[in-house]
Amino acid sequence: MWTQTFWKQTTERAIKTFTQSLVALIGSDQIGITDFDWVTALSISAMAAAASVLSSVASSGIGSDPTTPSMVDVK
Repeated sequence: MWTQTFWKQTTERAIKTFTQSLVALIGSDQIGITDFDWVTALSISAMAAAASVLSSVASSGIGSDPTTPSMVDVK
């Protein structure tokens, strides 16, 4: 967990999670883009990104490679 590789991968996952949740929220808006509550959507996406970071930290060291935030062995 204390490597640069771990934090690069964790940051990438958090950015992907943020983007995915924001796209899902925008897509689920039935009223229209002008009535969209951007503050709420960005807040929810930020919380999803924070959960992603916490998940990566919690799973650090579980797989065979402790330098990655993944619990799955990729080979």
